[in-house]
Amino acid sequence: MSNKSRPGLRVAVVGMGFGKAFVPIYLHHPSVSSVVVCDPSETARREIHDHYGVEETCADLSDILKDDSIDAVHLVTPIPLHAKQSIAVLESGKHCACTVPMACTLDDLFAIIAAQVASGKSYMMMETAVYTREFLLAKELAGRADFGAIQFLRGAHYQDMENWPPYWMGLPPMHYATHAISPLLAVAGSRATEVHCFGSGRMREELQRQYGNPYPIETAIFRLATSHIAAEVTRSLFETARAYTESFNVYGSLKTFEWQQIESDAPVLFEQTELGEGRGTRQTTRRLEVPDRADLLPPEIARFTTPTIYDETNPHRSFVQGGGHGGSHPHLVHEFISSIIEGRKASIDAITAANWTAAGICAHESAMRSGETVTVPDFSTVGA
Repeated sequence: MSNKSRPGLRVAVVGMGFGKAFVPIYLHHPSVSSVVVCDPSETARREIHDHYGVEETCADLSDILKDDSIDAVHLVTPIPLHAKQSIAVLESGKHCACTVPMACTLDDLFAIIAAQVASGKSYMMMETAVYTREFLLAKELAGRADFGAIQFLRGAHYQDMENWPPYWMGLPPMHYATHAISPLLAVAGSRATEVHCFGSGRMREELQRQYGNPYPIETAIFRLATSHIAAEVTRSLFETARAYTESFNVYGSLKTFEWQQIESDAPVLFEQTELGEGRGTRQTTRRLEVPDRADLLPPEIARFTTPTIYDETNPHRSFVQGGGHGGSHPHLVHEFISSIIEGRKASIDAITAANWTAAGICAHESAMRSGETVTVPDFSTVGA
């Protein structure tokens, strides 16, 4: 593999399914010198070479780990591989970004944090939900105290995973719930501390075999470290007639933000005004125009907030269903690269990622115990 072609970080992107959406962003980021693509499929590597002109490709992550010229690795690989691969990247002395979820067990979450602490390198979970246009707007409103006191939070992620790769079949819904959990915890500036969760419905037998999970839907109530706030999350993966949505609602004493029922609509803002002549306060309701926040990005990658620049002949299904993940991709890349350049923790660092992921793992454990209270570990003391 060749040396850097211009000043900046040398980044490897591993996994050319969803990962291909990130390749052009890294190629154009002003602080990235060059990009290496890794995928076991020769066809996938050739397509990336032909489409984006990426000269350096390889078939195996081990080639990336042995290359000392590579500074950072972005893992966009199957869920069962995340923990092992993240630890290997960090132990090789490279910065690590990984798609969601961080891992599938609490032990693996602790192990990744330990590897990050030992390596001193940056780790970032690439959670799209907290960089969508809608979340950036809600975060701005919360920062201005427009909501007043936040009283309650609700999130949901409905998605039909039929005909996806085999490792998805029968996956516990809450094991892939970070898209619904993370906006709630991020806007509250808090972490989940305990959870009650119930599974609902029954999946067909063949979907229950792989993980021993009978539930197509799980719904949970979380207690946050900010003790007066609770958050409700519902997640479905199979045999549920509901169009795709990743949503969050913020209920405040002055204003409430609610995600649209249909993805093509706009979010709704409810505002409490003065007392009327009758009982209760008056409420106003309006649809919000959600601005694109390309202005927050370097001009070289600002255009990547829209889905139109991607290969329309072979789009990744989650990208299409999620509407391009709300323009989040370049924000994620920029935050990961900036954390490395500036020598600071990423916004979704290992501790934060572990809590967002563990919340779902513990929720499923509660569901399998008929709703018993399960404590979500406090990861902040790891390595302290």
